[in-house]
Amino acid sequence: MLPAPYAAARSLVALALALVVATAAGAQELKLLPPEQAFRFSARALDDRTLEARFNVADGYYMYRDKFRFDVDPATAGPVAPQFPAGKMKDDEFFGKVEVYRDLIVVKLPLPKAAAGRTIALKAESQGCADVGVCYPPQLQQIRLELPAAGKGPTAPIEANAGKLPWQQ
Repeated sequence: MLPAPYAAARSLVALALALVVATAAGAQELKLLPPEQAFRFSARALDDRTLEARFNVADGYYMYRDKFRFDVDPATAGPVAPQFPAGKMKDDEFFGKVEVYRDLIVVKLPLPKAAAGRTIALKAESQGCADVGVCYPPQLQQIRLELPAAGKGPTAPIEANAGKLPWQQ
Protein backbone atom coordinates (compact mmCIF):
# COMPACT_ATOMS: atom_id res chain seq x y z
CA MET A 1 0.00 0.00 0.00
CA LEU A 2 1.30 3.45 -1.00
CA PRO A 3 1.58 6.31 1.50
CA ALA A 4 -1.30 8.85 1.21
CA PRO A 5 0.67 11.56 -0.69
CA TYR A 6 1.79 9.00 -3.32
CA ALA A 7 -1.69 7.53 -3.67
CA ALA A 8 -3.16 11.00 -4.20
CA ALA A 9 -0.47 11.83 -6.79
CA ARG A 10 -1.12 8.52 -8.56
CA SER A 11 -4.86 9.31 -8.68
CA LEU A 12 -4.17 12.75 -10.12
CA VAL A 13 -1.88 11.30 -12.79
CA ALA A 14 -4.54 8.73 -13.71
CA LEU A 15 -7.19 11.47 -13.93
CA ALA A 16 -4.91 13.66 -16.10
CA LEU A 17 -4.18 10.72 -18.39
CA ALA A 18 -7.89 9.98 -18.72
CA LEU A 19 -8.55 13.61 -19.66
CA VAL A 20 -5.79 13.57 -22.28
CA VAL A 21 -7.18 10.38 -23.83
CA ALA A 22 -10.74 11.77 -23.81
CA THR A 23 -9.58 15.04 -25.39
CA ALA A 24 -7.60 13.21 -28.07
CA ALA A 25 -10.61 11.03 -28.87
CA GLY A 26 -12.83 14.12 -29.12
CA ALA A 27 -10.33 15.88 -31.37
CA GLN A 28 -10.32 12.89 -33.73
CA GLU A 29 -14.13 13.09 -33.98
CA LEU A 30 -14.06 16.84 -34.67
CA LYS A 31 -13.57 17.24 -38.40
CA LEU A 32 -13.76 20.83 -39.56
CA LEU A 33 -14.45 21.60 -43.18
CA PRO A 34 -11.81 23.44 -45.21
CA PRO A 35 -12.86 27.11 -45.46
CA GLU A 36 -13.66 26.88 -49.17
CA GLN A 37 -16.24 24.17 -48.34
CA ALA A 38 -17.57 25.76 -45.14
CA PHE A 39 -18.06 29.11 -46.92
CA ARG A 40 -18.65 28.38 -50.63
CA PHE A 41 -18.30 31.55 -52.69
CA SER A 42 -19.84 32.13 -56.10
CA ALA A 43 -20.73 35.19 -58.12
CA ARG A 44 -22.52 36.25 -61.27
CA ALA A 45 -23.28 39.40 -63.19
CA LEU A 46 -26.94 40.39 -62.82
CA ASP A 47 -26.53 42.97 -65.58
CA ASP A 48 -23.81 45.16 -67.09
CA ARG A 49 -23.46 47.21 -63.85
CA THR A 50 -24.39 44.86 -61.01
CA LEU A 51 -22.69 41.79 -59.57
CA GLU A 52 -24.16 39.32 -57.12
CA ALA A 53 -21.87 37.61 -54.61
CA ARG A 54 -23.18 34.48 -52.86
CA PHE A 55 -21.83 32.59 -49.89
CA ASN A 56 -23.34 29.19 -49.12
CA VAL A 57 -22.53 28.58 -45.47
CA ALA A 58 -22.43 24.96 -44.30
CA ASP A 59 -24.55 23.82 -41.35
CA GLY A 60 -22.81 24.55 -38.07
CA TYR A 61 -20.88 27.56 -39.47
CA TYR A 62 -21.45 31.32 -39.65
CA MET A 63 -19.84 34.41 -41.18
CA TYR A 64 -19.23 37.90 -39.79
CA ARG A 65 -20.87 40.82 -41.64
CA ASP A 66 -18.15 43.30 -40.71
CA LYS A 67 -15.39 41.04 -42.06
CA PHE A 68 -16.56 41.21 -45.70
CA ARG A 69 -14.53 43.29 -48.16
CA PHE A 70 -15.10 43.40 -51.92
CA ASP A 71 -12.92 44.82 -54.66
CA VAL A 72 -12.90 44.69 -58.46
CA ASP A 73 -10.11 44.78 -61.00
CA PRO A 74 -9.91 46.90 -63.05
CA ALA A 75 -10.67 49.59 -60.52
CA THR A 76 -12.16 51.71 -63.30
CA ALA A 77 -15.41 49.74 -62.80
CA GLY A 78 -15.90 51.99 -59.79
CA PRO A 79 -15.88 51.61 -56.04
CA VAL A 80 -17.77 48.60 -54.75
CA ALA A 81 -20.59 49.56 -52.35
CA PRO A 82 -22.00 46.22 -51.09
CA GLN A 83 -25.72 45.93 -50.32
CA PHE A 84 -26.00 43.37 -47.52
CA PRO A 85 -29.13 41.56 -46.34
CA ALA A 86 -30.04 41.80 -42.66
CA GLY A 87 -28.15 39.33 -40.49
CA LYS A 88 -28.72 38.12 -36.96
CA MET A 89 -27.08 39.54 -33.86
CA LYS A 90 -24.80 37.19 -31.94
CA ASP A 91 -22.90 37.59 -28.69
CA ASP A 92 -19.67 36.14 -30.05
CA GLU A 93 -16.95 34.81 -27.74
CA PHE A 94 -14.26 36.23 -30.05
CA PHE A 95 -15.61 39.63 -31.18
CA GLY A 96 -18.45 40.51 -28.77
CA LYS A 97 -21.85 41.56 -30.13
CA VAL A 98 -21.71 41.17 -33.92
CA GLU A 99 -23.99 40.65 -36.91
CA VAL A 100 -23.60 37.21 -38.48
CA TYR A 101 -24.98 35.18 -41.37
CA ARG A 102 -25.83 31.52 -41.73
CA ASP A 103 -27.05 29.40 -44.67
CA LEU A 104 -27.11 31.60 -47.81
CA ILE A 105 -25.84 35.18 -48.04
CA VAL A 106 -26.59 37.17 -51.20
CA VAL A 107 -24.80 40.51 -51.55
CA LYS A 108 -25.50 42.90 -54.44
CA LEU A 109 -22.52 44.86 -55.72
CA PRO A 110 -23.40 47.87 -57.90
CA LEU A 111 -20.57 48.95 -60.22
CA PRO A 112 -21.38 52.52 -61.31
CA LYS A 113 -18.61 52.78 -63.93
CA ALA A 114 -18.53 49.24 -65.31
CA ALA A 115 -18.29 48.65 -69.06
CA ALA A 116 -20.59 46.08 -70.66
CA GLY A 117 -18.81 43.11 -72.21
CA ARG A 118 -15.68 43.62 -70.13
CA THR A 119 -14.08 40.91 -68.01
CA ILE A 120 -13.49 41.85 -64.40
CA ALA A 121 -12.04 40.11 -61.36
CA LEU A 122 -14.14 40.18 -58.20
CA LYS A 123 -12.15 39.75 -55.01
CA ALA A 124 -13.98 38.86 -51.80
CA GLU A 125 -12.40 38.80 -48.37
CA SER A 126 -14.44 37.21 -45.58
CA GLN A 127 -14.17 35.46 -42.25
CA GLY A 128 -16.29 32.88 -40.49
CA CYS A 129 -16.35 30.39 -37.66
CA ALA A 130 -17.65 26.96 -36.75
CA ASP A 131 -20.19 26.67 -33.95
CA VAL A 132 -17.76 24.39 -32.08
CA GLY A 133 -15.68 27.49 -31.25
CA VAL A 134 -13.10 27.48 -34.04
CA CYS A 135 -12.64 30.61 -36.17
CA TYR A 136 -10.93 30.59 -39.53
CA PRO A 137 -8.41 33.24 -40.56
CA PRO A 138 -9.68 35.75 -43.15
CA GLN A 139 -10.13 34.14 -46.57
CA LEU A 140 -9.52 35.77 -49.94
CA GLN A 141 -11.39 34.38 -52.93
CA GLN A 142 -11.41 35.63 -56.51
CA ILE A 143 -13.68 35.10 -59.51
CA ARG A 144 -13.31 36.38 -63.08
CA LEU A 145 -16.62 37.43 -64.64
CA GLU A 146 -17.65 38.84 -67.98
CA LEU A 147 -20.20 41.61 -67.73
CA PRO A 148 -23.09 41.02 -70.16
CA ALA A 149 -24.04 43.48 -72.86
CA ALA A 150 -26.58 46.12 -71.81
CA GLY A 151 -30.08 44.67 -71.71
CA LYS A 152 -28.92 41.05 -71.50
CA GLY A 153 -29.97 38.86 -68.58
CA PRO A 154 -27.85 37.55 -65.71
CA THR A 155 -24.84 35.32 -66.34
CA ALA A 156 -24.48 31.85 -64.86
CA PRO A 157 -22.92 31.70 -61.37
CA ILE A 158 -19.19 30.94 -61.17
CA GLU A 159 -17.72 29.26 -58.09
CA ALA A 160 -14.38 30.19 -56.57
CA ASN A 161 -11.73 28.42 -54.58
CA ALA A 162 -10.09 30.07 -51.58
CA GLY A 163 -6.73 31.70 -52.07
CA LYS A 164 -4.32 33.09 -49.53
CA LEU A 165 -4.12 36.66 -48.40
CA PRO A 166 -0.86 38.40 -49.34
CA TRP A 167 0.45 38.14 -45.77
CA GLN A 168 -0.22 34.36 -45.73
CA GLN A 169 1.94 33.62 -48.79
